[in-house]
Amino acid sequence: MQNNGSKRGGGTLSYLIALLTIFALNFILPRMMPGDPLQAIYGEEALVAMTPQMEAHLIEFFALDKSWSEQLIAYVIALFHGNLGFSYYYKDDVSSVIMGALPWTLLLVGLSLLIATVAGVILGIESGYRRKERIDRWLLAGLMLLGGLPDFFLGIVLLLIFGVSLNLFPLSGAITPYSGLEGLGLLMDIARHLALPLAALVLVDLGGIYLLTRNTVVTILKEGFMLTSRAKGCSDFCLRYCHAGRNALLPVTTATGLRIPQLFTGALFIEIIFSYPGLGLMLRTALDARDYPLIQGILLLVTITVLTANLFVDRIYQRLDPRVRYAH
Repeated sequence: MQNNGSKRGGGTLSYLIALLTIFALNFILPRMMPGDPLQAIYGEEALVAMTPQMEAHLIEFFALDKSWSEQLIAYVIALFHGNLGFSYYYKDDVSSVIMGALPWTLLLVGLSLLIATVAGVILGIESGYRRKERIDRWLLAGLMLLGGLPDFFLGIVLLLIFGVSLNLFPLSGAITPYSGLEGLGLLMDIARHLALPLAALVLVDLGGIYLLTRNTVVTILKEGFMLTSRAKGCSDFCLRYCHAGRNALLPVTTATGLRIPQLFTGALFIEIIFSYPGLGLMLRTALDARDYPLIQGILLLVTITVLTANLFVDRIYQRLDPRVRYAH
């Protein structure tokens, strides 16, 4: 049990080191650039438009008139207070600006991860169990075709077909402005706005999970314990889901940790295409305005979210496979 605890602690320590490295780079890089540190943080154009009072406030906030050690202390204290700096474009704290967009991105990424995983596992189990049948061939060809398309391209196609041509879904936004909707009506409105960007992410991500599950099930069906279970008279449903499906979850869980960064990256592009008010659309606005503190804050928050999600996936894998927990 001591080895088990030390391995869990070692995994957590690795994520903590990665997080501290990101914090250090976020602090050091702007200050290593030539010229005025404030100019490196905000850009020359922003300084031209700043009032002297705002410039003096930012110098005091970042402690740029003090030594590096004092600046580092101020930076760490600000992070512990959830303060990521000041957005020149939005004229508000970066943390406050990001928190307005973060729930929409988490809703999009979280639902796409859940739907693609559940649908991919079920379709993969059914396809692997019916290998070489017509349904297997059609699923394999169709999902591989969709998985090979870029998410932003598929998003544009869905937008043109279902938004422009058929006018079934809204073209942009997350809610209808000035609609005054509440309760169930508001939820339905959010769902209609979410449908197309969610479909684009799910369809692109679905193929990888489906193929991994299918190939795993095909391999598991040849194992001795599957032949024994079949000989004992287990039903097809029990063979597929209780035996083959359960064992197929292990590689799927491992792959989920690798999918999370890809989903966040895809969501950033999808949000721009659909003008969905998440971190992706905000990041584009920050890039256009050269609002560097906001850019750094978004990237820092996405990195922390990805690291946390990967740590969570590692813990789930240890629960699913006792061999990992008690390995020496």
